Amino acid sequence: MLVYSAIEKLNHTFELGPIRPPSEAHSLLIRATRNCPWNRCLFCPVYKGRKFELRPVSDIVKDIEAAKAISDGIKEIAWRMGHGNRVPEVAAMLHNQAEFGQCAAHIALWLSTGGRSAFLQDSNTLVMRTPELTQVIAFLRQTFPELDRVTTYGRSHTAARKSLGELKELRNAGLDRIHIGLETGYEPLLTYMEKGCTTRDHIEGGKKVKAAGISLCEYVMPGLGGTTMSKEHACETARVLNEINPDYIRLRSLHVSPAMTLWTRLQDRDFELQTEDEVVKEIAVFIDNLKVTSRLKSDHTLNLLMEIQGQMPEDKDKCLSIIDQYLALPHEERLNFRFGRRAGYYDTLADLADQPIHEKIDEAIEHFKADDGNAEEALFRLKNTFI
Repeated sequence: MLVYSAIEKLNHTFELGPIRPPSEAHSLLIRATRNCPWNRCLFCPVYKGRKFELRPVSDIVKDIEAAKAISDGIKEIAWRMGHGNRVPEVAAMLHNQAEFGQCAAHIALWLSTGGRSAFLQDSNTLVMRTPELTQVIAFLRQTFPELDRVTTYGRSHTAARKSLGELKELRNAGLDRIHIGLETGYEPLLTYMEKGCTTRDHIEGGKKVKAAGISLCEYVMPGLGGTTMSKEHACETARVLNEINPDYIRLRSLHVSPAMTLWTRLQDRDFELQTEDEVVKEIAVFIDNLKVTSRLKSDHTLNLLMEIQGQMPEDKDKCLSIIDQYLALPHEERLNFRFGRRAGYYDTLADLADQPIHEKIDEAIEHFKADDGNAEEALFRLKNTFI
């Protein structure tokens, strides 16, 4: 009866949104809002055609309770199987049991990786009324007291319009970090991309989050300026971040797919993409202009050089050295590395020394050239699979 009762708990369900930050890959996902209240950014394909909705607190509470029931069921099964507190072994096993559904698989993955963090979806949970969001965070903390970290997405525009007192309420309720898509600090580019905020919003919102004692992670999009606004994008983004001094700066390089509004402007030649080598040079300009004590991370699969990361300013020279090392490679070696990264064979520049893999990638490049004569097109198609 006890085993049956535990298995029954795995059949509970709750809503899951479409995305989360890379750093929240192993977090418990709780959907507090649906979709995006702005939803006009030219470079974002995620929520197009979907209506924004504020979820009732009662529904969010029910989802948290459902997640708790599934978690309890998995822990109960672990005890019955003689694993005691060693939940990860059982959770990892259940993660591959499709019959229990997406929610049970998600909780199993969360538990198997420690079960210590939670992320509130979707794109801008900060838009919720502060008392309601505070209630959700407090209930989540009460239900899962073992959580070390509770985080969410927010927009600079929204953060700037919250009072410092409201943000402190959220911090006191248990909100540890806010992820904000800064993308660029160059005002004309913010306007062009229909970002829906200004550099003043970025600075005011970011500073306010920090002043409230909430960890701040700002996302930057290398390549967003295209060929015409690259330098201004790099320099002004660094300037804005220097004023904010967030805890984390994360790079997420631009790639344009047909699902984005920006695709039409690309086809109309109103916007022109940089080459990957040009984007790497842009990142060097950006890093060179940074005067922060933030931690720089390159943890998105669209980034070419994942090893550009470290604590600023101590690791600035190391990051710039990696860029110099890449740009100093002969053209064919850079092409080999780019294919190797996009095909999942390479993680760092040192991987180029793997001769069998290097030769395999050279063969693939020759194959693509023989097919249509355009290796760059092949690389573009490979990147489409990352979005």
